[in-house]
Amino acid sequence: MSERTPDPKTVLLRRGEVHSPADPFATAMVVERGQVAWVGSEGAADAFADGVDEVVDLDGALVTPAFTDAHVHTTSTGLALTGLDLSAAPSLEAALARVRDFAAARPRDTVLLGHGWDAARWPGGRPPTRAELDEATGGRPLYLSRIDVHSAVVTTALLDMVPGLGATDRPGGAPLTADAHHAVRAAAFAAVTPDRRAEAQRAALAHAASLGIGSVHECAGPEISSEDDFTALLRLAAEEPGPRVVGYWAERDVDKARALGARGAAGDLFVDGALGSHTACLHDPYRDATHTGTAYLDAAAVAAHVAACTEAGLQAGFHAIGDAAVTAVVEGVRAAADKVGPARVRAARHRVEHAEMLTPETIAAFAELGLTASVQPAFDALWGGEDGMYAQRLGAERARSLNPFAALLRSGVPLAFGSDSPVTPLDPWGTVRAAAFHRTPEHRISVRAAFTAHTRGGWRAVGRDDAGVLVPGAPADYAVWRTGALVVQAPDDRVARWSTDPRSGTPGLPDLTPGTDLPECLRTVVGGRTVFVRPGE
Repeated sequence: MSERTPDPKTVLLRRGEVHSPADPFATAMVVERGQVAWVGSEGAADAFADGVDEVVDLDGALVTPAFTDAHVHTTSTGLALTGLDLSAAPSLEAALARVRDFAAARPRDTVLLGHGWDAARWPGGRPPTRAELDEATGGRPLYLSRIDVHSAVVTTALLDMVPGLGATDRPGGAPLTADAHHAVRAAAFAAVTPDRRAEAQRAALAHAASLGIGSVHECAGPEISSEDDFTALLRLAAEEPGPRVVGYWAERDVDKARALGARGAAGDLFVDGALGSHTACLHDPYRDATHTGTAYLDAAAVAAHVAACTEAGLQAGFHAIGDAAVTAVVEGVRAAADKVGPARVRAARHRVEHAEMLTPETIAAFAELGLTASVQPAFDALWGGEDGMYAQRLGAERARSLNPFAALLRSGVPLAFGSDSPVTPLDPWGTVRAAAFHRTPEHRISVRAAFTAHTRGGWRAVGRDDAGVLVPGAPADYAVWRTGALVVQAPDDRVARWSTDPRSGTPGLPDLTPGTDLPECLRTVVGGRTVFVRPGE
């Protein structure tokens, strides 16, 4: 992660609650030269008051490490925030109405962009046809990605902009997937001007900062965005105040990833697709389809990439959702370890994004090979449950096995939480809540473990073990929150009672029981530099 020029001020924060393992009862903190210099009690804070440039009265507010969102598509997030977002559309008719209104309001756009439709949640369960979209847009080019961004519906005018798509790639009503989808997405995003792109990136990063997010991992690649998009984002993040951006470039070209300034040739390097689009690769067929999804990489390709990245000192990483895809990753990483040495592979901290359909055997392999599970708890909140999309696609029994966070933690697999925004919104406390109150009770983890996965976990995923926690010497990346009483919240009564007792010395966190209000971010600081202040504070 790049280090920013910190604010020159030395700051004392006092009269609050500071979430720190250095002192579970800390009420004050000193920040100096972009790092945490001290945490402790209110009485001891008096000794610092005369030697600092600024004293911040927290008035009872909570201070925590800033969150890290370990899987974000920044430009797409900004375009959804500032453009056509269909994630809340309750029906096909409502979605088409929003398309009409958006097209009318954007007469000068070369290509209309939208995101978030989910036909599985609509009465009738079907996406819009091309004819319906042609009518709604008046025949203009339109790209509408499904909520999982692994399929899309488009207008005829956009298809006409993509040379080489044959008749089989242009069915009248079916969403486009795989290579056809990548081609139309590339054509649509190529029409985004640099100014519009920068506007979207700034909007996404500002929104992240307003939620207490201090770092994001950008998961880019040639099938997702463009080299110009990626390098422009890294440049903007380096030059302007805001969250840190760690870039991953999903291409099997180690030299290209290094040249672009990426932390790894990783992120959304697709081994398969997504369950909602029937493109996640499964061992057994879908419940509601006669096939097993789509495989983009096999174990041999995974092995070659992991070996190359390990030799080059870069992280490798893969998008793998279905059980067959996860198996391919595990087999490939193990083969790479046989070639370059298991210790070197473990030390590289290679990543698997999403990793939803796991078995005890693949979980054990993750632990053995030192793989980080970069996962999104909001997926379960959105698609889990007996009647959710997972159950529709897989049947209830297989669906209940998905996203087994507790089993991963018990096996010692490092977790890094993220949103996959714009697939699910940037929402860090909601993400922590989703993990602690997983729809399948045996997969739940404590709020404390989930919070750690969404703060320190993201830093560890990029090789930094000294950050994401408020202790002396750590980067001063923190957020200030207005919240209710602090508790030590366990997922159920299987957790030892001492861990919920204040006498245990475990720092408290907000009560995230479903139905309670989530904390409100008042201020976000990155490297000692304030990047967000809530208006009125």
